[in-house]
Amino acid sequence: AVHQDLVGETNLHFADTLDKNIDVLFLCMGHGESKKFLQNNIIDEKTRIIDLSHDFRLLKNSSIGSRNFIYGLPELNRESIINARNIANPGCFATAIQLGLLPLAKNGLLNEVYTTGITGSTGAGQTLGITSHFSWRTNNIQAYKTHTHQHLDEINQSLTQLQASNPKLAVHFVPWRGDFARGIFISSQLKCSISIKQVKELFIEFYKDEPFTALHDDPIFLKQVVNTNKCLIQLEQVGDHLIVHTVLDNLLKGASGQAVQNMNLMFGIEETEGLKLKANYF
Repeated sequence: AVHQDLVGETNLHFADTLDKNIDVLFLCMGHGESKKFLQNNIIDEKTRIIDLSHDFRLLKNSSIGSRNFIYGLPELNRESIINARNIANPGCFATAIQLGLLPLAKNGLLNEVYTTGITGSTGAGQTLGITSHFSWRTNNIQAYKTHTHQHLDEINQSLTQLQASNPKLAVHFVPWRGDFARGIFISSQLKCSISIKQVKELFIEFYKDEPFTALHDDPIFLKQVVNTNKCLIQLEQVGDHLIVHTVLDNLLKGASGQAVQNMNLMFGIEETEGLKLKANYF
């Protein structure tokens, strides 16, 4: 009745009580609700938790009771995720921006970064507002939360994890609401003194063992990644400026797909299990 795309495929049903005898619990509630839920419900210590809200993403907020949450970006924290019992799943904009900048941070190349990003209407969640109605979205575009987006803190936390030596590292981010349903397209600009060939080598080396993140030479676009767990990256250089483009599906690599990827890593399952998805290209 709720997930009408699953008609004929499952007889699962909703329950009003929580089965305590479970291996893993995904918390898919609004921001602030996961913390309340764990404060008000006794969850067995053997049950692992993957939280999709922002409640536990920052180190200063990463513990509740005896549970300590690991920031669940596999390309950054794979070994910690493998050994974790609790995961804070990254935000969608945060994932897209970080994957475009992590190789640069590792090599000490970040200073000031200017980022723009556009997301589809599903990035607004299910709570209705004027800007999420089709009649407002269609043939329309708008900037919002300029330089104040909630994902900036986790982005800066991850970048300084790799490039702690530069206290002036700053990401200036302008997000946009787009006239489409799914996907995120990011363009990050920064000054860079090394050649595009050298930068590409850094990215190839950084992501060589990553099943879902890849560098692409041709211009990238949303339809390549929507309905997949992939993040594609394209690099351009104009004068002394490097431009990093990234695309991903905000509902998969930006949310539930990455949560399943984290679960696979935690339980020793093949990392790509359940995530070998083809883009809805046409």
